[in-house]
Amino acid sequence: MAKIELKQPIIEEITKNMEAAKAVVLVDYRGLTVEQDTKLRKSLREGGVVYKVYKNTYLKRVFAGTVYEELSKHLDGPTAVAFGVDDATAPARLLADAMKTADKLEFKGGVVDGTYYDAQGCQVVATIPSREVLISKLLGSLQSPITNLARVLKQIAEKNGEVA
Repeated sequence: MAKIELKQPIIEEITKNMEAAKAVVLVDYRGLTVEQDTKLRKSLREGGVVYKVYKNTYLKRVFAGTVYEELSKHLDGPTAVAFGVDDATAPARLLADAMKTADKLEFKGGVVDGTYYDAQGCQVVATIPSREVLISKLLGSLQSPITNLARVLKQIAEKNGEVA
């Protein structure tokens, strides 16, 4: 089997993951223990994030000509890539959580919804709650005035001796 035939399925896998992703985050995983890496992979899998280690040359080839091309400058040394399929902030958020216990894990860069972020930018993206949390906060803030109005009207009715 020729070398190119061996590489093609890997290139296709990266391309498929990249096309399905809302966010791609690169990290340096040097110095992680097996226990830390296992815990990290489990939390990412549960969060709907595809986490893989590929050769940098494969990633450079796939990133070329896409919105992820700017990540190519971070592809030196050991690099793991996290593809956020369902939630755009999930890779950065889950990796930042893992960094609290695994101090060797470091952001290299990322692209979230087509916007490039360096390592510090990825830290900021990690502080953004998930879409579901943001929606529930919005609905809560919309529902709060209505609830307060209903409570006030009920108190006024009870004060006047009427049954609400």
